[in-house]
Amino acid sequence: MEIKKYRFNIHGDARGKLIAIEENSDIPFTIQRVYYMYDTVNGVRRGYHAHKHLQQILICVHGHCQILMDNGHEKVTVLLDKPDEGLYIANNIWREMFDFSDDAVLMVLASEKYDEADYIRNYEEFIAFVAENT
Repeated sequence: MEIKKYRFNIHGDARGKLIAIEENSDIPFTIQRVYYMYDTVNGVRRGYHAHKHLQQILICVHGHCQILMDNGHEKVTVLLDKPDEGLYIANNIWREMFDFSDDAVLMVLASEKYDEADYIRNYEEFIAFVAENT
């Protein structure tokens, strides 16, 4: 499975640092939704789903967490621990987020607005979806 990470330019001076992300330039899609997770309870895993169409960029803007990505054939775990690095997750990838540090803030840039019909929340249904679409 190919892992795509995007590195974002850090702008800064003696006052601090800033990262700007522009759709269709710094990332490969138009941003339709932004959300973030924080205060995640120790030992909790999040996600447990895939999407039929939605693409995402995950950025751990503070702290660290790990992302399990599963394409139905291969599983890869990726550490996110840099605020200037975004992990691309395609539409047909099962994802689980875990091992959040106490101070972790995981921001997600999404290519679509929330649509429950786009979610695949059952792993067996995900495997069937992958088999039909590859």
